[in-house]
Amino acid sequence: MITQKHINEISFQIIGSAIEVHRHLGPGLLESVYEPCFIEEMRRRGLSVNPQKYVPVHYKGKVLGGNFKLDLLVNDLIIVEEKAVEKILPVHKAQLLSYLKLAQKPKGLLINFHSTNIKEHLVSLVTEEFEKLPEY
Repeated sequence: MITQKHINEISFQIIGSAIEVHRHLGPGLLESVYEPCFIEEMRRRGLSVNPQKYVPVHYKGKVLGGNFKLDLLVNDLIIVEEKAVEKILPVHKAQLLSYLKLAQKPKGLLINFHSTNIKEHLVSLVTEEFEKLPEY
């Protein structure tokens, strides 16, 4: 059974993976450098990672064309958007929130590898789908 606790445990492993990659590579590189290392680290921790996942856009119950691309979908539950930017902007958070809604996933993480401290600049968002799940 999927619970809030289960999803938060997966999130903890994702964040730990990001910290480990950041510890080895440091800030200032491109997303394309971090991504394969990040994926490898998550897989070493037993997570299922689906990179560059295309998701069709549903509108009022119909697929009318068009897709959006998630950076990473972890354990088919958590969307991870990676950035390597000077500063996380409101548009980055809005993008993740839209992806969560359209993909109907309970939680998303926005991770900026350009920061000096991953945890201080991490954005974690949950949806109504998350709130509907049992805590334990």
